[in-house]
Formats: sequence, structure tokens, C-alpha cells
Amino acid sequence: MSASAEPRVSGLEVRSIDYVPLDERHGKLWHLGPLWFMSNAQIATLAVGLVSITQGGNLVWSLLAIVSGTVIGTFFMAFHSAQGPQLGLPQMIQSRPQFGYVGALLVWLFAYVQYAGFNVFNSILAAGSLHTTLHGGVKLWVVVVTAVALVIALVGYDIIHKAERILTYTFLVIFGVFTVGVLVTLHYPAGSFDLGGFRWTPFLAQFGVVAGYQISWAIYVSDYSRYLPPDVTVRKTFYWTYFGSALGGIWLMVLGALLAAWAGPGTFQTIPAIDAAGDKVFTGFGAVVLLFSALGLVSVTALNMYGGSLTLISAIDSFKRVRPTLAVRLVTLGLTAALSLAGALAATSNFLANFENFLLLVLYLFIPWTAVNLMDYYVVRRGHYAIAEIFNPHGIYGRWGRHGIIAYLVGFAAMVPFFSVGTLFLGPAARALGGADISLFVGLPVSALLYWWLTRSIDVAAETRLAEAEAAALEQAAHEHREP
Repeated sequence: MSASAEPRVSGLEVRSIDYVPLDERHGKLWHLGPLWFMSNAQIATLAVGLVSITQGGNLVWSLLAIVSGTVIGTFFMAFHSAQGPQLGLPQMIQSRPQFGYVGALLVWLFAYVQYAGFNVFNSILAAGSLHTTLHGGVKLWVVVVTAVALVIALVGYDIIHKAERILTYTFLVIFGVFTVGVLVTLHYPAGSFDLGGFRWTPFLAQFGVVAGYQISWAIYVSDYSRYLPPDVTVRKTFYWTYFGSALGGIWLMVLGALLAAWAGPGTFQTIPAIDAAGDKVFTGFGAVVLLFSALGLVSVTALNMYGGSLTLISAIDSFKRVRPTLAVRLVTLGLTAALSLAGALAATSNFLANFENFLLLVLYLFIPWTAVNLMDYYVVRRGHYAIAEIFNPHGIYGRWGRHGIIAYLVGFAAMVPFFSVGTLFLGPAARALGGADISLFVGLPVSALLYWWLTRSIDVAAETRLAEAEAAALEQAAHEHREP
């Protein structure tokens, strides 16, 4: 059987960073809703909602910070999602037109660290949930979670979409009951809903972590929309991604804030709190919630492995052109899983503090990237790219995209004085603001506007003509399962 007639082998996805040809486009637009809902509706997200409470903020302002951070952060990731069907490419390979064939390694390195970092946290939480309910030891369950997630990621795109739909329906039942129980049975400290208890520092800390968490999904989103046909509209792709992700994120983060407020001062422990709150609904329900939560964490660990594999293949391709085959997927998925497993087994017990700092780091690293990428796609090039040139090391996008790199570095440098990372670093501007972190509002406009100013001379019409001339060869190369 020829390569052109064999898009899949034994049910496993073969494609990775390569362009998805038009006759392989499939799926329904609404599938993005449950995918991104369930990706956020897991207990690692719940931990994101603890930050303000643990820093002394009251409950009502914590909830407002969660909602506002989600509304703003999700806006950016959803616009990235709309790029997938139009280009037929995974997310991070799309950085080459802005940063260059080699220069894109700058953001790919950060992306790969993010995938590995989230997998460490996710697998530890999943293993802890399973150990609490089934026993056997956390390290054993870390291995099991990693192995199951690896199998899901290896089968690929379609099984991930299907699994997230099934988990969404189950989530609505189990966490619907759990949420009602939390609202009805738990009691909160005096002043929890006092609007006069506003404090800037915990509010902005919570806002920044939430926005960073939502923006961190931006490096994933086209990976899971690239098989959709290109005639789906940008607007509808945006809506399904936005509302799915925002609703899942707000639900779990709000639950996290409610549980932290109920638990009161001291070191909050996510798994015991869920177990105890669930048992207030009825005895044993806490274990049910934890078992289902472990399944949700396995699925999102698979997402991270899948995206990490694509990012690693992209990075390798920057040095030596890679034919995107099943073997390449197997190797890079295995390496990504091994890295996640090693990190989870070696991780310390100081989960919450490390997770908060990690989320802030993600925010800082990806704010300039998302600004540059979205400005390029929606304003500078307006969605018109010569896709075959993205895979050409000597193509029109060059090896080093100085416009994107300069805009990224300047935007990041402008943010540094506003950083506020717990006890690790406090920038002079953040110190003057009493520890409040507003770096998000600095990095976005600086990087976006600078990139726009630097790229005013780009001949988009010429790129469009080149794309049309190379379109047939692009489709042919995709059917032969090779880069154009």
C-alpha cells in the first residue's frame, strides 16, 4: 500500500507537524466545546483558584479575580484555536513565519518545558487521588497514569477528542452533585462576601495566575482543530473553544476558592479537601469524585504528551529535516513521557507554591509570544501564509525572524519590572505597587504594537501568490507523507 493511501497505521495517528491535506479533514466543530471544557475541568485547574485565598484575600474578590482572569486569558487562546482549520497545522510550527525556521526554537523550548511541567503536576495529582482511594503507593500510580496517557496520546487526535466528550458528560453528573454539595453543606468564614475587603495584591496575584493558566492553552489549541475543514468560520471556532474552556476553567477554579475558604488558614491540600467535601454529600462520594478526577487528569496528561511530541519534532526539524512518520511520533512521545515520569517521581511535596510559581512563569514566557503570533495572523498577514515555505529552511520566512524575536524580547524585558513571583522575585514596579503584578497589561501591547510596526513592509500579496502557486505541491507532499 502506498504512503498516499495510508493515512493511519493500525488505528494510530501518523501525522504530526505536517500539513493535513483537505481530503483528510474531518470532525465536527462542536467537538471543540467538550474538548476544551474537559481539558480545564480537572483538579489541577481547581488548584489555580486557591491563590488569592492563601494570600489573605477574601472569597468574593477571589471569585471576581477568577472570572475576570478567565474571561481575558481565554480570549487569546480561543483566537489561536481558529488558526488550526485555516492552516491545517499544529500550533507551535506556526511560529516560524514570525520567529524564523531556527528562531522559533526560542518559544518551542519554553513550550516543551510547559508541557513537561504541567504533566508533572497532573500526574502527581492523579496518582495522589488514586492512592487515596485505591492505595498502592503514589509512585506506582504515577507510572500507571503515565503509561495510560502515553497510549492515548499515541493513538492520537481522534481518541483524545472522543475521550474528552465522554468525560464531559460524566463530569456534568459527578461534579454537578459535588458542586451542589459544596454550595449547600460548607460554611465560610465571616467577611468572605464583604466587598469592602478588597486587597490589590492577592486580587492581582489570582488574576495573573488565572490569565496565565488560560493563555498557557494557546500553545495547544490548533493541535486539536487542525483536522477540521477550512470552511468552518473563525468566529464559530472561536466561540466553541472560548466557551468550552472558560466554563470548565471558571467552574473548577471557583470550586478551588470555595474549598480553600472553607478549609481556612493553613496549608491547603487539594486531595484531602475534595475527599472531605465529597463525603459531606454522602459517605464515600469523595472517593467517587477523586476516582473520576484521576481519569480527567490522565486525559489532560495525554494532551500534554501529544503536544510535547509535536513541539519536540518541530525542534528537531529545525536542525535536520524530519519525515513525519509514525516512528518519529513513537520516539518523541516516549521521550516526553519519560521526562514527565522522571519529573513526577522526583518532585517535592511543596505542590501549591511550586504550581503557582510555575503558572506565573508560563504567563511571563508566553505573553510576548501570543501577542506576536496573533498580531501576525489577524492583522499583519490576515491569515495568508505560504504553508509550504514554513517547512523550507531556506524559504521566505528565513532562518531567523528578527521582527518576531525583537518584539518578543522587548516585550519580555518591559514586563520584568512588573514581575511578582512570591518570594522568588519582586520587580521594582511591582514593589512600588505593593506587590501587585500587572505585567500582563505591559507585555501584550508592547510586543504586539512593536511587531506590527516592524512588519509594515511585509508584502502579504506576494506571499499569497506564492501560496497559490505551491498549493498543489503542498497537497501532493501531504498525501505522500513528507514535508513539501
